[in-house]
Amino acid sequence: MSHFLSIRDLARVDVPRLFALTADLKAKQKARDHAMALPGRTMALIFEKPSLRTRVTFEVAMAHLGGAAVYLSAQEIGLGKRESVPDIARNLSRWVDAVAARVFSHQTLSEMAAHASVPVINAVSDLEHPCQAVADFFTLWERGLPLDKVRLAWVGDGNNVCHSVMLLASLCGTSVVVASPPGFAPEGSIVDACRDLGGRVQVTTDPREALEGADVIYTDTWISMGQEAEREQRLEAFQRYQLNDALLAFAEPPALVMHCLPAHRGEEITDGVLDGPRSVILDQAENRLHAQKAIIIQLLGGA
Repeated sequence: MSHFLSIRDLARVDVPRLFALTADLKAKQKARDHAMALPGRTMALIFEKPSLRTRVTFEVAMAHLGGAAVYLSAQEIGLGKRESVPDIARNLSRWVDAVAARVFSHQTLSEMAAHASVPVINAVSDLEHPCQAVADFFTLWERGLPLDKVRLAWVGDGNNVCHSVMLLASLCGTSVVVASPPGFAPEGSIVDACRDLGGRVQVTTDPREALEGADVIYTDTWISMGQEAEREQRLEAFQRYQLNDALLAFAEPPALVMHCLPAHRGEEITDGVLDGPRSVILDQAENRLHAQKAIIIQLLGGA
């Protein structure tokens, strides 16, 4: 990879190697043996959106690898306003070894990557959240689930996280059923891309149908950043899609529950499910750190 803007930047053979490296890095951290694979290397973090997990995990990842991260807020950098995206990319390329950008528009990332001479990482865009998906599937992989036999049910908005989960599922051989209200399904181009990869993808409006036989159940916020004006409309549209004990009863008892966080408790998921015995949600959050270390090493060629 020269950049990591999309799960489509990964080849099928890259995935098990990435998971193995993530596992090795996680084991080293648990032993307090930080792999100083990138001493003196630097990363710029460009954030148009606020963040907890993404900012902390990237900054800590660079520190553990022996490097450093420089945080740049939307107000400081003014992407495309104070300065053009190509000019920002060219300047940063002279100072840092990589850029991770959390942006509203995926086009901003594409433009940045086109003009940067260093790797650009998608730390979230309106189209995808690939770092999250890598951490998610690593979470299942490390628990010993045979990914090519897993059935994953996505319940809720067919959003950017859903897109990356579907694409990585297609590379891993995992079957996916997405249940969304009419008008909130994943983009057709993403569904087509998954099927081109040989993915087993089904889209429905019935959450019960999605949960039947599911090994993993994934949900996400119904109202993402930038969608606040649609709040009332979305709350009404998604009422049947709340992940609660009643809906969870349609899945097999061992089914795991996932959420990329932040969660709006009482909206897309109840406290009882989020904090319950099936939840691997905090494992996902922890694994963002280890998965992103692996991605950074792959891009920068660390040992």
